[in-house]
Amino acid sequence: MFWGIDLWIFAFSFLMVGATLAMGFWSAGKSKTAHDFFVAGRSVSVGWNAAAISGEYLSAASFMGVAGMVMKFGYDALWYPVCYACGYLFLLLFIAGPLRRFGAYTIPDFAEGRFDSPLFRKIAVIFVLCIGFFYTMPQMKGAGTALAYIFPGLPYEIGVVVVGAVITLNVAMGGMKGITLVQAFQYWAKLFAISAPIFVLMMVFGSYSYHLKLNQSSTSTPVVMESSSLKKILPPQAPEDKKWISPFGALTTKATSAAGLTLEQQKTYSLLYTYSLIVALICGTAGLPHILVRFYTNPDGAAAKRTAMWVMILIGVFYLFTPIFGVLGRNLLPELYAATGAKGTDKVVLELPRLVNERWPMVGSILSGITCAGAFAAFMSTFSGLLVSMTGALAHDVYGRMLRPKASTQERLLAFKVAAVLVGAVAIILGMQVERFDINFMVGQAFAIAAASYFPLLFLSTWWRGITMKGAATGMLGGGILALAGISLTSFNDLKWIPLADFWIRYPVLRILCEQPAIWAVPLAIGLMIIVSKLTRHEIPSDIRMKMLVLHSPEGLGLKQEYIEEHQHGH
Repeated sequence: MFWGIDLWIFAFSFLMVGATLAMGFWSAGKSKTAHDFFVAGRSVSVGWNAAAISGEYLSAASFMGVAGMVMKFGYDALWYPVCYACGYLFLLLFIAGPLRRFGAYTIPDFAEGRFDSPLFRKIAVIFVLCIGFFYTMPQMKGAGTALAYIFPGLPYEIGVVVVGAVITLNVAMGGMKGITLVQAFQYWAKLFAISAPIFVLMMVFGSYSYHLKLNQSSTSTPVVMESSSLKKILPPQAPEDKKWISPFGALTTKATSAAGLTLEQQKTYSLLYTYSLIVALICGTAGLPHILVRFYTNPDGAAAKRTAMWVMILIGVFYLFTPIFGVLGRNLLPELYAATGAKGTDKVVLELPRLVNERWPMVGSILSGITCAGAFAAFMSTFSGLLVSMTGALAHDVYGRMLRPKASTQERLLAFKVAAVLVGAVAIILGMQVERFDINFMVGQAFAIAAASYFPLLFLSTWWRGITMKGAATGMLGGGILALAGISLTSFNDLKWIPLADFWIRYPVLRILCEQPAIWAVPLAIGLMIIVSKLTRHEIPSDIRMKMLVLHSPEGLGLKQEYIEEHQHGH
């Protein structure tokens, strides 16, 4: 220890940041053209892209947040990892292949090309930014939490600024091609960092099933464990064992508990929250712009579908480990329940391995250093992807297609770098405001917005020839904006910016529907798209048959096109 800093933890974290920067600099030298910056030259193989997408998808929410949510709220938080993985099945079956065959650079490109509408590009850009900024906030929370853990006493905000600046630099240098190698490396680093400490922890403190049995006991009396450690007495902030172990427990009954409803009365509301969460996570995965844009880096649609299948396997393996941290943390680190913000349950993944020091001195610090390095990889890789997605929307869609359509390649690349710095700065400022929120809770809300806006657009646009531009725009705006408004109302209340606490206590069902709006916002968006499209059926694009052929015909027929290249000739 040196000035309260565990040198092993510092060393591993420093190595991860150093390796990320080194690979970023090395890859940056290979990014020369706009093609490289936006879609990595469309040359990324299935294996590399699957690892890169998994690295990008497994964010701070997956690495730290899932364990923290399981520890804090119990078994009903397991819906998060289950639905994260299931979302890719939907993406594999319905969206990945057709989207790649269309051959755009960004999702707004697809929106304009599918409906021949520059106006729709602007609408799509707005939602790329909304979803992106909502998703960067939990990554910033992870960054601030990790830095505050490594450097005890360091303000949360400093961690957000430092990590945000490093990642912004990486993205500004190399774009999509620059971060592909980095994200692929980070997936394997995260898998090792989350799995290796778990095996050692279970060897020292008992297995997952053993700890689970301790929580199935109805007594809170300390129990002697095989390892001679104790199941510590839970503080008042922790949910009771019975509620923690329930599939409809502490997570889904927050609003009704605040309203003073009995356990029997809470069941219906818990089911409502759970269904809404499932819809948000599954549909939201298929509507995240920063994930979807990575499929444009595959050579063709068949490769995109194989990539989605491998991603499902890779992230499924990863999610086997994170809930175990939450279960062990409840018994071994109950003091985290009493803390909030960066010192709360979100840091159980970082803190738990250090307990091994009690049995094997120094080994615990090394394991904790490894998990810290994994946490760095988690929020750095996801933040990189988000930054590329949002920067691409500003540099390519706003600057290159709306403001300066005749801009040269060099001007577009300069715009990319400037936009990266602007987006990174805004993300850092937003990240400073959310220390009190749980990481996964914020991610669930970003998924709800994606589910209510991009998912209906992509699903209907690729599979229904009858959808019109007015129908798609009305549904996307209606579902997306209302979901955004509901989430903002509950979040602003939690931040004490608006006084709605008494209102939520009187109407808990409204609190649930605003806090997790996917259950009504997704059907609303789809319904609006269908109704308005039926009313404007005479505006269906005249070349719709050809577009549907391009989206769904096998590559062997030679109908696949690179949509964006047709428009580059004029630059």
